[in-house]
This record gives sequence, C-alpha cells and structure tokens, in this order.
Amino acid sequence: MGKTNPGRFFEDYRVGQVIAHAVPRTISGGERALYHALYPARGALYSSDEFARACGLAASPVDDLIAFHVVFGKSVPDISLNAVANLGYAEGRFHAPVYPGDTLRSSSEVIGLKQNSNGRTGVVWVRTRGTNQRGDLVLDYVRWVMVRKRDPQAAAPETAVPDLAPAVRAADLVVPAGLDFSRYDDALAGEPHRWGDYAVGEVIDHVDGITVEEAEHMLATRLWQNTSKVHFDRTQRPDGQLLVYGGHVISLARALSFNGLANAQMIVAINAGAHANPCFAGDTVRAWSEVLDKAETGVPGVGALRLRLVATRGAAGVLKGEDGKYHPDVLLDLDYWALMPV
Repeated sequence: MGKTNPGRFFEDYRVGQVIAHAVPRTISGGERALYHALYPARGALYSSDEFARACGLAASPVDDLIAFHVVFGKSVPDISLNAVANLGYAEGRFHAPVYPGDTLRSSSEVIGLKQNSNGRTGVVWVRTRGTNQRGDLVLDYVRWVMVRKRDPQAAAPETAVPDLAPAVRAADLVVPAGLDFSRYDDALAGEPHRWGDYAVGEVIDHVDGITVEEAEHMLATRLWQNTSKVHFDRTQRPDGQLLVYGGHVISLARALSFNGLANAQMIVAINAGAHANPCFAGDTVRAWSEVLDKAETGVPGVGALRLRLVATRGAAGVLKGEDGKYHPDVLLDLDYWALMPV
C-alpha cells in the first residue's frame, strides 16, 4: 500500500515549489490521426506537408492543441489529480511548433495559493512549461485549479494570488521561424476570408454542433494521459456524472470555429480562459467567436487576430447575465491570439 501515490492535496503545495512531471511523450502521426478523429479539425497547415512547406515550414506540425494537451496531461498527476475543477488559464504562449518525432516533457512552478472559505478546498496557481528533446521551450502557460484538502482542519497557507497580465502583448507573440503566408492558397485552406476581412467587435456564429459522447471524451482524456479522477470515476461527484476534460471542450470549439475562421491557422497565445460551467456527455457543443483585436507581426503576409472563443450549449452571442455571471449554457470562454494571412 505504501508504494501507491494518492496525489497531492492542497496543503502539499508551497509557493516557489517546482515539480518535474513524469513520463516524457514522443509525438507521432498517431496523435494527429486520433486528434482529427476525435475533433473535426481541418486546418490545412496541420493536415498537409505540402501546404505547410508552401507556408515556409519544414513540414506539417501537429495541431497546437496536441502540444497543449500533452504538456497539460503530464502535469495532472502532480497538480490536479485531486482537483474539483480546472478554473482558468492566462499568459499562455506557444514558442515553437511541434513535429512528429519530437519528445515533450513538462514541469510546473507553484506561483499562488488561496484556501477557500469552506476550508475543504483551495486554489493552486501554477506556471507549466513544456520543452522538447533539445530543451527548447515549446509552450508555457499559467493555470489555476481548485484542489481538495486532505485534512479540512489543516492550517491554511498564507494567501498569495499572482498578478497576471490580462493578455499577451502582440509584440510578444512568437511567429515560427520561416513562416511566410505570401504564397498562401485560400482555395486549399477552405475559405477566402483573410486578416483584413475581420473587424474588431465582429461576432461569428460557427453554426455547427457536436454532441459529446461518453466514450469519446474518455478516450481523448486517456490519449493525453490525463489521470484526473473526475473524468473517469463516477464516485468523485455527488451526482455520479463524469466531468468532461475542459481541454476536450477547447478542442471541440476550436475545430468548430473552422467554419468562419478557417484561415486562423496557428494559435500563438492563450490570453485568458475559463471553464464557465461543467460539460457532461450528452451535451451538444456549439461555438461562436468575437474579434477582440488585430495586430501586424512584421512577418511577410502574417497578421494576428485576438479572438474570444465561446463554447456553449445554447445560442451564439450569449455570454453573461446582468449579474455578471456566465449564462448556464456557456461552457468555455477562451481568449487567444491566432496567426492568419493578411
């Protein structure tokens, strides 16, 4: 019995603690094939070596969110095995594309702690870094998680809430080396709408919907080696339901956004994100986007759009009520930067 690991509880964390996560993962074409089977992802840059080479890259990288899910999954046994919920994201940047054959590993630094008033849970903030086999930084981001306490009577740690930037500055976005959209082919990409065709404040209803199935969301969560108990063990929630991994909702919404944003090819930053309400099997996920900002990058043919991506069980455009709280139908509110041909 002493050799098993029950996972960390809230009182096991301290600010400044750095945790190296186990089990590096070598990425292959298998992750790409499964990703495209689980989500209706059709980004041309992530589907075709020839298209990617025409855009200045050596080959087609794997979808950015594959890298995110893999790095995130490494952190779960140490950060969120005993989580009640994953609450949000900030200051996320994608520093380099990931290609089949790359090996990813991750580590996290605890940057904040705050016990909840109920004394049974607390919020843990971590900055997670994902690196490849050369030690190059692939992505990093902050997330915060509500974690159970082992002992509700244990003394609360000193509160330390990190001061997080509301958004990644456009000047800090990393454009992959060699990326050049000057020979970008709209017909092959699937839509003619480029950077100049979008206006700040514009809202796009992505039209389509996907019903979440129990087998699929559990398969996806296992694919990313995410071991959080709430996704697999029905005894973890009073209602007996399995909570859908929030990253699964992110990927569904991102894939749905192809209809209207097919040319938003590469995610380069996650400014903010909130899993507004839980998602369960049987929910039908729809998505809409709002253009929040636009920026030039200085790279030939490459512009950046700052987008709010909202996943919902309801209608496009609905977000919060008069009380400032998320509408019960809203599942995800994600603010990110994407690269697009000008």
